[in-house]
Amino acid sequence: MGKFWMAVAVGLAVLAGVAQAASPVNFSHPAYVQVAEATSIPVGHANFCMANPQECMPTPYVEAVALSEGRWSELVAVNAAVNAAVAPVSDFDLYQVEEYWAYPHGYGDCEDYVLAKRKDLITMGWPASALLITVVRQANGEGHAVLTVRTDRGDLVLDNQDSLIKVWQDTPYHYIKRQSQTDAGRWVSLVDNRPQIVLAAR
Repeated sequence: MGKFWMAVAVGLAVLAGVAQAASPVNFSHPAYVQVAEATSIPVGHANFCMANPQECMPTPYVEAVALSEGRWSELVAVNAAVNAAVAPVSDFDLYQVEEYWAYPHGYGDCEDYVLAKRKDLITMGWPASALLITVVRQANGEGHAVLTVRTDRGDLVLDNQDSLIKVWQDTPYHYIKRQSQTDAGRWVSLVDNRPQIVLAAR
């Protein structure tokens, strides 16, 4: 089975396996990462916002997108297309700086994949308030960025390191902070109390 169709199969399992949220959405359900207080904006995103202020403004609030099969197919297609179109390269190799967020032109690091996926989904009509750039920590202690998509079936994660779209708690990351749902230029901290798996240093 190809990666794309494997992602579709896993996605259909998500649609069937995560409880349908009531209206309004029950964000205390484990399928949603818990949000805490306002926190600092990552320096890379702060610089990106200075260059692209129209993308870092208060946004109309949509608490969660109803995840139909059509919407799911859009997520799978965008995740696969951006992952295939962008070759992973560090900011230092591309721009000679440690942290630089930008739309990728064939090359980029994790934040650049996220920006591209977010932009493509907004173009398809997804609300910006449900597409949240998220900073996580990998099991080896290194930082990473993913796109969290807030749906009525849970917080789904689009990741350049994994072709499968998963509910947040099924990913191997510790969740640190993400964009606010009401203002794309502000960030909130996240509460992730799951046991952490730490890789031994080689």
